[in-house]
Amino acid sequence: MELQDRIIHHFHESLDLKAHTIEECGPLIELAGEQLFHCLVSEGKILCCGNGGSAALAQHFCALMLNRYHQERPGLPAFALTADSATMSAIASDASFSDIYSKQIRALGQPGDILLALSPTGRSNNLIQAIQAAHDREMQVIALTGDEGGDMTALLMPEEVEICIRSSSTALVHEVHLLIIHTLCDLVEHQLFGGME
Repeated sequence: MELQDRIIHHFHESLDLKAHTIEECGPLIELAGEQLFHCLVSEGKILCCGNGGSAALAQHFCALMLNRYHQERPGLPAFALTADSATMSAIASDASFSDIYSKQIRALGQPGDILLALSPTGRSNNLIQAIQAAHDREMQVIALTGDEGGDMTALLMPEEVEICIRSSSTALVHEVHLLIIHTLCDLVEHQLFGGME
């Protein structure tokens, strides 16, 4: 395959998956946006976590919420549990890597808060424990997953939202997760502040 063909193939794969995702997941994305809105107007906060590329996406989402997405507006309380390397390494060293998010959630989470958990496979033990800790703290969970959802799917309550990207390609799942978190930021800004169409 020539280089130009490889480039075209990557773009078409991405476009096809995004088109499939909006057909399958559009109402779930809307529901997640509404849940984030209700959490924030009830003075709750959003805690976010993921591993690797998903950790970067969690931090990106929180930066957009705390600062801005499209418009100038007050900062919104969203915290990336992936961002504090001292806390994460202390927990991993003294307890285990599986506890790096759950321990933070048990300390910081409150009833009515939301956990936004991102994973392209849904199989990471630290995210499984994060969801369990969120439920213990009476938090709601929004899960962005991939492939078949993995073990995270089975832990979610009926009223909770899972947006599962039907691909086994981690890179493609990350691409679509990025689009979804941008969309969620837009939905939150629109519901809270109006403004841009």
